[in-house]
Amino acid sequence: MSPESQASEALPSRRRRTPRGGRHRGDESFLLPPGSPALVLAVPGPARRPPGAEIAAELARYVEIEHTGQPVHVGHLEGDEAHLGAVLSGLRQQRQDEPAAVVVPLITGPDPAPEAALREIVAGSPAPAVAAEPLGPHPLIAEALHDRLADAGLARADRIRMMTMVTAASGVIVATPGDATAVRQAEVTSVLLASRLAAPVFTAPLDDEAALKSAAEQLRGSGAAALAVAPHLIGPEADDERIAAAAAVVGAGRSAPLGAHPALARLAALRYVEALSNALGG
Repeated sequence: MSPESQASEALPSRRRRTPRGGRHRGDESFLLPPGSPALVLAVPGPARRPPGAEIAAELARYVEIEHTGQPVHVGHLEGDEAHLGAVLSGLRQQRQDEPAAVVVPLITGPDPAPEAALREIVAGSPAPAVAAEPLGPHPLIAEALHDRLADAGLARADRIRMMTMVTAASGVIVATPGDATAVRQAEVTSVLLASRLAAPVFTAPLDDEAALKSAAEQLRGSGAAALAVAPHLIGPEADDERIAAAAAVVGAGRSAPLGAHPALARLAALRYVEALSNALGG
């Protein structure tokens, strides 16, 4: 069999429609063929820090349900238990021209510390592996943020049209971990969320009190009386106290982190496909 044929077999087949170009394209559905490299979810922090292990296990289950036969593993970037390096060491290549695994970081956007740890572990792995990009920005994250706000009673969703008709918060701050690059990328998601909510949405770093207050002042200056903080994170990246502190600083309600939202499982599969395609030159 030619290398081109092998590469073609390694790539997923589509269930429907040709994807639009660009990193922010819409949700796609894939069929991952048997024998594809393992999908490994990389979780910030150690396995013993809740709720990282629980969230990752649930997301892995969602991916396995949608892509029957696709092996999904969970590795942590810190600690000895279920460490990503040990997980990768236990994997083997299915085909010589493919990596043994594609590692998808469970972060919503650029975050220097976990990304550096991920690159170091992947580079030192005895089994060849490829690191995928963070999950966001993507419209699916805006959808998940919207759902978490609705869960907290801070937004009401029309279940038929999936648009918010009434919102308990008249302004939202999307609070994100990471650096200035992470904030800029989260702003893409904020624009998408604002469209869904029909309400103003600002973005600020989770741990920058001055930036959070500035965002709140701008929202209130535009007429937003009731504010909400929407954490732009999955859960393992920051403890609940940091999120509560961000909301308290601006006198706002808050939603829960994204957690094991099914949209994140779809995004993990999409990032896997993108990384594998790039690794195989296609």
